[in-house]
Amino acid sequence: MLAKRIIPCLDVRDGKVVKGVNFVNIREVGDPVEMGAQYSREGADELVYLDITASHEGRKLFADLVERIARHINIPFTVGGGINELADAERLLSAGADKISINSAAVRNPELIDQMARSFGSQFVVVAIDARLENDRWNVYLNGGRIKTERELFSWAKEAQDRGCGEILFTSMNHDGVKQGFACEALAHLSQMLSIPVIASGGAGAKEHFVDVFHKGLADAALAASIFHFREITIPDLKDFLRQHRVPVR
Repeated sequence: MLAKRIIPCLDVRDGKVVKGVNFVNIREVGDPVEMGAQYSREGADELVYLDITASHEGRKLFADLVERIARHINIPFTVGGGINELADAERLLSAGADKISINSAAVRNPELIDQMARSFGSQFVVVAIDARLENDRWNVYLNGGRIKTERELFSWAKEAQDRGCGEILFTSMNHDGVKQGFACEALAHLSQMLSIPVIASGGAGAKEHFVDVFHKGLADAALAASIFHFREITIPDLKDFLRQHRVPVR
C-alpha cells in the first residue's frame, strides 16, 4: 500500500485563512504563509489553498500570496478558487503552485479539464467536487455549495478522469465541518471505480476518522481544516496514531 497523505486545507479570503461550518458561518483563523510553514515543519505531506474571495482585487492578492507561499514552504501545495481559464491556472503555476484545483469552472466547461491536462500535464490538474447526498443521490454543487446542478458525483468524477485530471478532491457537504467522520461509503466507491488518486474532504473530527477513511474509505489522501487550525489534532500525533493502526504514512 502506498503511503497515505495528510493535507491541511487553508481557505483564504482577503489574504487571511478563514473557516466555516457546512460552507457558512465563516471566521478568520490566521496568516496563510505562517500556518503553511508550520504545517510543513510538522510533517504535512501537502497543502491546499483555496481562494474564496470573488473580486478581481482578491485574485491579484491571491497570486501575490502564492509567490510568498512558494518562497517559504518546501512541500507541494495546490491552489484553487476562481480558476476559470488556462490563463488563471498558468498565472498561479508560474507563481509557484505545484498543482491547480478546478471545481465550478470544470462543471460549466468540462473541456477546460482537457485543455489544462494537455497544457500542463494531468499530474498538475485536480478536479474538486462538492456534493451533497439527497434522496440517495450525490448531487454536485457549484459556487462553494450554493448552486445545485444536474451532475451526479460518480459519473462526473469518471468523466473528469477520462478528460485527463490527475486527482479527484471530493468534499461531502453533508459532512463538512461537523466532525462526525468522512463519507467513507461514497469514497470507497469512488476509489474503486477510478484509477487516479482520491482525496477525501469533509468530516474529520477525530484521529479514528482518518483510520476509517483510509481503511474503509480507501482514500489516497485525507484533507482537513479546522481540527488542524485549532490544534485539536496535531499532524505528528495523527501520523503516530495512523502508524499504530497499520496505515502507512510518510
